[in-house]
Amino acid sequence: MSSPTLVRELTLVQALNEALREEMRRDDSVVVLGEDVAGFGGVYKVTDGLLDEFGPARVRDTPISEAAIAGVGVGAAMTGMRPVVEIMFGDFLCLAMDQIINQAAKVRYMSGGRWQVPLVIRTTLGAGRRIAAQHSQSLHALFAHIPGVKVVLPSSPADAKALLKAAIRDDDPVIFFEDKLMYREKGPVAEDDAAIELGRAAVKREGGDVTIVATSGMVGVALEAAELLSLEGIELEVVDPRTITPLDIGRIVESVRKTSRCVVVDQGYTRFGTTAEIAASVAREAFFFLEAPVERLGAMDVPVPFSPALEDLTIPSPETVVACVRELVG
Repeated sequence: MSSPTLVRELTLVQALNEALREEMRRDDSVVVLGEDVAGFGGVYKVTDGLLDEFGPARVRDTPISEAAIAGVGVGAAMTGMRPVVEIMFGDFLCLAMDQIINQAAKVRYMSGGRWQVPLVIRTTLGAGRRIAAQHSQSLHALFAHIPGVKVVLPSSPADAKALLKAAIRDDDPVIFFEDKLMYREKGPVAEDDAAIELGRAAVKREGGDVTIVATSGMVGVALEAAELLSLEGIELEVVDPRTITPLDIGRIVESVRKTSRCVVVDQGYTRFGTTAEIAASVAREAFFFLEAPVERLGAMDVPVPFSPALEDLTIPSPETVVACVRELVG
């Protein structure tokens, strides 16, 4: 008889660190690269202690050049390794666009499948940490627009661990976005080797009145709004896509057909973004089930302000979700 799986309370940082350790122990081709990932343990301490266990051949600090970091990652992946590259802030991916969009995303197609790029780029998203316009953007939709790249958005420590393991094992390039405000949040995490299949959404709360499709840190915002609205007799069903490329539109539509109403909540910019893609897909696939237009809540279309009072106004909150749902249900 097998022993029961141990479940612990871990922070998001601890869950990601555990995933990296387990994958590096399982597969010698997994290496970690980035600014300050070795001796310092990464800017958010996700890679803390990896240098001591795996040594400098597998955990390497890099120069301050995002283009070089991503380029080395692409080359290492093409020659048989499984690099996990850390880019400190998602905003800095803009400095590596050629390596990601024109190289990593295209190699499999341009080589007729003879080459693969099993590369993971870990980075951040999200406003709210008072670090101004160049360190606070949520740019995940830019990369979801590009064929050949997978985009992962974990919303809990348990999902973060299982999704990172799946990303490392995947043979295509994956960009793994972590919400900066969630790094110290705790949640139950199983002590096992399970990975979550990329492209499979999860229902984080069941309800019958309105479907909330929320990504990354917005899942917590949606769950808070659900608790508030339940006091008014409005029950929200919260669906977390977990990955936006690939997108599990089937699971989302299944929920919307049950509730007949939908709000999409994402921390990226609203124009041409994640909320637009999901809303358009829902409108097409669940048109005859909808009793109201699909609503969207995202970041305000302005550079993120440094002022705390202004910054908080630019991203969805439980209160803005509650107001939107109240209007939707009349």
